[in-house]
Amino acid sequence: MNLRRTVMAGVLAGTLALGALPAALAATAQYNDSSATGGDAAWKAWVEGWEALSGDYTQVSLTPGRDETELNFAWYSKVEPGKAATPVVHFGADKNALTAFTGVSAEVDDSLTGGVKYVYNHVTVTGLKENTTYYYTVEKNGVQTQAETYATHSFSSVKLLYVGDPQIGASKGQPQNGEKLVADAGAANTAARNDGFAWARTLSIAQEQNPDLSFVISAGDQVNKTGKAKEEEYAGYLAPAVLKSLPVATTIGNHDSLNPDYLYHFNNPNATDYGATQAGGDYYYTYGAGLFIVLNTNNYNVAEHEAAIQEAVAYAPDAAWRVVTIHQDIYGSGLDHSDTDGMILRTQLTPIFDAYDIDVVLQGHDHTYSRSKLLYGDGQSHGTYEFQLNADKTDYDWDNAYNTQNNAKIPLSPADEAGKAAQSAFQADNYCYTIESTSGNTVVNPKGTLYMSANSASGSKFYELIAAQQDYIAQRSQNWLPSYSVISMTADSFSIETYQVTADGKAERIDEAFTIRKDAAQPANAQKAVTAAASLTQDGQTYYRLRDLAASSNAFDVSWNGGVVITTKTAYTGYKPTGSAEGTAATLSASVDGRTVTTPALLSCGNYYVPAGFLPTLGVELG
Repeated sequence: MNLRRTVMAGVLAGTLALGALPAALAATAQYNDSSATGGDAAWKAWVEGWEALSGDYTQVSLTPGRDETELNFAWYSKVEPGKAATPVVHFGADKNALTAFTGVSAEVDDSLTGGVKYVYNHVTVTGLKENTTYYYTVEKNGVQTQAETYATHSFSSVKLLYVGDPQIGASKGQPQNGEKLVADAGAANTAARNDGFAWARTLSIAQEQNPDLSFVISAGDQVNKTGKAKEEEYAGYLAPAVLKSLPVATTIGNHDSLNPDYLYHFNNPNATDYGATQAGGDYYYTYGAGLFIVLNTNNYNVAEHEAAIQEAVAYAPDAAWRVVTIHQDIYGSGLDHSDTDGMILRTQLTPIFDAYDIDVVLQGHDHTYSRSKLLYGDGQSHGTYEFQLNADKTDYDWDNAYNTQNNAKIPLSPADEAGKAAQSAFQADNYCYTIESTSGNTVVNPKGTLYMSANSASGSKFYELIAAQQDYIAQRSQNWLPSYSVISMTADSFSIETYQVTADGKAERIDEAFTIRKDAAQPANAQKAVTAAASLTQDGQTYYRLRDLAASSNAFDVSWNGGVVITTKTAYTGYKPTGSAEGTAATLSASVDGRTVTTPALLSCGNYYVPAGFLPTLGVELG
């Protein structure tokens, strides 16, 4: 593969405490040169068609619906005199008798489309069945498009594709055929021309290897321009023929976040206002045995993300798997992000993922591949951090993190001793995890969460791995090749394996399959029974002694460290109290897996008694 190298100076300064290289050896960006990997005929045809394609803003995107029986559509229609928008999809198993599904339409901000007026159309199709071939057309101002084919597969044994950072247009500045790729507007965006071809190539190879894919999860940065008009990049992203029949559950990356074109192009299910930026907020859906929760972590209000997770879990409380997708890789291994802006939300999200039994977190942003060990929080208190927008609100201030409690600035490339001390303290505070002891590539009913980081699926930009592999990383790779992961999911098994696309277009595995299994007799999320616990009754309410609940169920540990500290899914190691007396009303504020939880309680002889309503928080139930 003809890959070109360019040194990115000044990415990091100083030696990072968690193992990054000093600024003198800053991150290296590489890319996939489509003129070398595409094959003469295919690349020539793509280049010849680019001018027309780059100006076509009306391509259709498919997105998973609220569950496997629904499918969402989105597309633009140009505003034409005397013609009203027609947000209609014709869909059905009989190509000659399609059913019309009508949705909604609204205006597109024409500053994003060169002053030309468009509307966007969002439609949801319902009633899908498994293992069925369907046909569809969409209406653009009353004119139906050519019929396309869409096929469902098994709803109980689901296979899906997981990709990171297509970032169409990110190869700008790289050499190609004696020139440098540029990210100008329209057809002049030769970087988008390069990356769109590579993105389509990866999808085609992945689908050929896996014809039974149900949908794609993209971990963000579909396009490259931040806060600017970029319709030619969306045209390159939506162009692959594979996407006419394969939905994509996209995540809002930092490059997608700061204007509403993402919101227009993707009709996300169960969209919420939580975690919103100009591109939209968090959303969720189910498919087969999985609950999938997608968070816009460009919004650093973690309380809103927790509310979205809470809403999603209530929507599908019995889902066998809970999978979260975020863009920023809070546990990654790339030089450019993993120990700086990538981990910015680690101290806040880790205990929340623990509290809601999240099985897997799919991440992007780092342009390298990594698979973590199984991780959970350390149960300690930590600081909270965020990024803020730059002065003109056109991008994020990537040079500085901020402490959310006192707004103290933390330089990520410090130039003086005070800045280095602030950065070191920030990095040390992010040692907020515990590594679960496991062996082999198949685990059963684990306590911890698996964190994946996807490399770029298009190869528009790659980064170096951090010099020293972090203790939380089990496997990582950077071979300067586009890659993707294939996930296979049933009610009791979740397996993931990862491939890179070689120069000659072959899929080559770069990591052994990793599998999480759940014992049907004792699901990982099941509550354990309490067989004996001292109780007190006051005002008609029964309260149960906390340490008895722990000792009887062996489902959680409780200790004292300046306050009550509870660690769920951990055997009890403390003493069992004796005796009981009348209790006095109290409020218990405890640290549960690193997250502060408050409940009414009784206090008797130095022991807290909690109401039955608090038991699910502990993972137990009365037996």
